[in-house]
Amino acid sequence: MSALTRREMDVMAVLWDLGSATVAEVRERIDDDLAYNTVLTMLRILEEKGLAGREKHGRAHRYRPLLGRAEAGRSILGRLRDKVFSGSAERLMIQLVSEEQLSPEAVRRLQELLERQLADGDRPEKEDEK
Repeated sequence: MSALTRREMDVMAVLWDLGSATVAEVRERIDDDLAYNTVLTMLRILEEKGLAGREKHGRAHRYRPLLGRAEAGRSILGRLRDKVFSGSAERLMIQLVSEEQLSPEAVRRLQELLERQLADGDRPEKEDEK
């Protein structure tokens, strides 16, 4: 997957939330006051990258995400882990958990996940998680 810029991520978030959208609908939902042509250009770039598709809908085009939110998240977290945390998933997790005020339920879910990881002691450690 090609890297998403901050603006492209904003546009993709709208597409993920709505399922599909016109340029005007995307423009309405982006926090910054961007020109119609700017949003159109970003959607075309996402289409060229293979991350969004479009179909004719009356006089307008509707754009839809071709990249799933979870897939984008995995890619972005992987890059963040590699570039900022020297490939350490542990350091990334510690940073995330220490920066957030997690609900007791979220802490329980994380604890269950970590306990499953511990129980799976036969699993070889991945090189990029060291």
